[in-house]
Formats: sequence, structure tokens, C-alpha cells
Amino acid sequence: MESTTTKLAGEFLGTLFLVATVVGSGIMAERLAEGNDAVALLGNALATGVMLSVLITVIRSLSGAHFNPAVSVAFWLRKELTYALVAPYVIVQIAGGVCGTWLAHLMFDMEILQTSTNTRLTVGTFVAEIVATFGLVATIIGTLRVNPHWVGATVGLYISGAYWFTASTSFANPAVTIARGLTESFSGIAPSDVAPFILAQLIGAVIAVACFWLLQRSGTDDNSVG
Repeated sequence: MESTTTKLAGEFLGTLFLVATVVGSGIMAERLAEGNDAVALLGNALATGVMLSVLITVIRSLSGAHFNPAVSVAFWLRKELTYALVAPYVIVQIAGGVCGTWLAHLMFDMEILQTSTNTRLTVGTFVAEIVATFGLVATIIGTLRVNPHWVGATVGLYISGAYWFTASTSFANPAVTIARGLTESFSGIAPSDVAPFILAQLIGAVIAVACFWLLQRSGTDDNSVG
């Protein structure tokens, strides 16, 4: 059993590297794509998915590799994360995400402290964040039921795909959303849009937990009858 300090360190470092990848690859993609947003998004999506797969595989045994307050809340609702750890997990995830943004700025010789003017909130993107986070949590829960060793791969693949099929480009993570509000780059989001995105993400996570609870309950009932 890992200590609380180890778990929190894992969540901090994992979220830091995740956001550094999201923001850093967005900056790199924007610079190299020469105005082609499709190419920039492709580079951003591939880098994020690959890094997620690596981080989850490496850190899952230490902290569970949530890197995401919505995932931590989902696991708490499923009674797979203690109440005492939810708030500390969320705090270090947010702190790690903010530091990841600042690290990306530092690596690319940009001003460290900045905020985004990239407005993203519409009815469509709000719904998209519900869908994106539902899919992410469903992917995690569903994969854990089949084979826990596949979680890194399935989450990385899901996020890479969700960048493209959701109107919001699948933030699906409150900590990442807050961190992306602090960068005036390709991956940024205006601070005024952060709270609505987070609300949508939490709604999506809760719906996913509820759906799997109902499905598992239905499966148990069917087995008892048969």
C-alpha cells in the first residue's frame, strides 16, 4: 500500500506532465502548422494520447493515475477512493496542472504568467464536454472490468479520438481546464468559460458512474435469475 504522500506526489507529477504535454504540444503544433488548425489539432491530439498512455501505465500503481478531479470524484462515488483523499487529490491535480502550463511556457520561452482569450463556450461545447467526460469515465471503468493493464492504452486512444469527434476537443478534465485558462496559446480557454466546462465535466462523470451502476445491477439481477 502506497503512502498518502506517494499517492499525492504521483497525482501532482502525472497532471503536471499531462498539462505540459497538452500546452507544449499545442504551442509546437501551432508554430509548425503555419495556420493549418487541422494539422495543429492532430499533433496536439496524438501527443496528448501517447503521453496519457505512458503516464497512466507508469503511475497507476502509485496513485491510481487519475490526473483528473472528475475521475477522482467518480471513483469516490464508486467507493473506490476514500473521502479523505478526494480533496487532496483534487488540490494536487490542479496545482500540478497549473505548474504544467508554466513549465510549457518556460520551455518555449514564453511569458510564464498569462491568461487565455480563446472563448469556447457554446451550447454545443457544453454538451460536448458532458459527452467527452462520460466517455472518458466509461472507458476507465469499463477497461478496469476487463483488464486493468489496458487502461493506459484505452484512455490514450479515447482521448486522441475524442479530440476530433467532440466540438470542445475533449477537455474532459477540470484540472486541465483550469490550467488551460492560463495560456494564451492554441490549447487555451478563456477563464470565463472554465466554470461551465467544469460543470459539464462533472455532470458527464456522474452520469457515467450512474450508468455503470445500473448496468452492473442489471447484470447481477440477470445472473441471479438465471
